[in-house]
Amino acid sequence: MAAETSPFVTYELKGAVAHIGLNRPEKRNAMNDRFVDMLAGAIARAENEAKAAVLFGHGDHFCAGLDLAEHVEKTPFEGVRGSRRWHAVTAGMQHGTIPWVSALHGGVIGGGMELAAATHIRVSDRSAFFALPEGQRGIFVGGGGSVRIARLLGVARMSDMMLTGRVISPDEAERWNLVQYVVETGVARDKAHALAAIMATNAEISNYAIINALPRIQDMAKEDGLFVESFIASFTATSPEAEERLRAFLDKRVARIKPPE
Repeated sequence: MAAETSPFVTYELKGAVAHIGLNRPEKRNAMNDRFVDMLAGAIARAENEAKAAVLFGHGDHFCAGLDLAEHVEKTPFEGVRGSRRWHAVTAGMQHGTIPWVSALHGGVIGGGMELAAATHIRVSDRSAFFALPEGQRGIFVGGGGSVRIARLLGVARMSDMMLTGRVISPDEAERWNLVQYVVETGVARDKAHALAAIMATNAEISNYAIINALPRIQDMAKEDGLFVESFIASFTATSPEAEERLRAFLDKRVARIKPPE
């Protein structure tokens, strides 16, 4: 399917993988309320017609975060409503029905980090840099970062970035668990697509369980998590698709796992 362009967001279906592009390059893809609403529509479309999705940024940067020119004009309650809208939209990715991979390059700043943290796998190229400058701006994260980013980095490292304005490199981001892959400049989207294409071949019920059960189990007490795990494991393993895939493995119709090269 050819790419479709609307203000702020592009959409393209490549096989079973939807590609959603942040498309406000003149503002480093900074997001305002209209941008968030258009992103919500693209996410809903991908959920309906794709089996995996890639989120990327057009231009020189992934996303510089919140459009501060719009934000500074809001009342406190308007700010709350905007934040809760971000939460709802990003939850559509994190707790949806398909896996999401973000391709990161250039600035991944503030709300851009929050947006990337809502995807399930993050691929960074070597041009990327990561920052949370909220302390210097006199604001606080409002797009889910206090939950998602803190769970990835840990509170101490996130506090460091917010309090000092520290900017980290892709290699630091990988060591800190913010990103899972680091690739050469210019190929993050290709790598993200390759990963998403693999995910698209998984059993849909397994993908759903992985992206929805794992983060919830992490929030549970140990024994509660193990109890829930038993039900999820039993439910997925007894599905018709699981039976066919397991029989294919037992009949040696699929390749066995090999050591990495």
